Amino acid sequence: MDGTLIDSTPGVLKAWSIFSDDYSLGDSEKVAHETHGRRLYDSLQEYCKIDNEAKLLAEIDRFEDEVITGGPTALPGAINLVNQALICFVIASNKYAPRALEKAGIPLPAAGIVTSNDVTAGKPYPAPYLAGAVKCGVNPTNCLVVEDAISGLRSGRAAGSKTLAVCTSTRREVLLACDAPPDYIVDDLTQ
Repeated sequence: MDGTLIDSTPGVLKAWSIFSDDYSLGDSEKVAHETHGRRLYDSLQEYCKIDNEAKLLAEIDRFEDEVITGGPTALPGAINLVNQALICFVIASNKYAPRALEKAGIPLPAAGIVTSNDVTAGKPYPAPYLAGAVKCGVNPTNCLVVEDAISGLRSGRAAGSKTLAVCTSTRREVLLACDAPPDYIVDDLTQ
C-alpha cells in the first residue's frame, strides 16, 4: 500500500525521526530505508528492542499516528486501478490501513484487505501474498503482486506470483539488481 497506492513518505520519515531520537537509533533516514516494506511490528522489535507486547502495540499506534498526521496521498493511477481490478490489498496494520486509505481518497477493494495483523510472518515471507490470493479466491500463481520494496518483491516471488515493481520509492536500478528482480517494472501505476 505505502509506496504503491499511497505516498506516506513525509509521515514515515517524521515518525522514524521521532523514534530514532527516542530509542537512540542514529540516522533515521537509514533506518527508514532499511525497514522499508517490512511489518512495523517486526521493525520496532528489531530496531527499538521492544520485547513487551503491550508497549510494542502502543508504539505501533504512536508511529502510525505520526504517519497519518504526515498526510498520505494517493499515488498516480492508484484510484483508477482499485476501481478497475479484482484486487486485494496486502498492507500495514488493521488500524493504520483504513485510516491511511481514507485520508488518501482510495476506496477499500471489494475483495478486502490482508493486514500485518492477519499473518504471523510478514514480508519477505510469502504469507501476506498467499493470504491475499485466498481472499481473492485465486491461485497465487495467477496473481500479480505490485510492490515498491525489495522485501515485497521477495514475498511475492516466494508466494509463486508474478511481480510488478513500481519505482515510487526505490530506484529502478536497485529493484532490477535485487535478489528477487521483478517480472515487470513501471514508474507508477498510470502505465
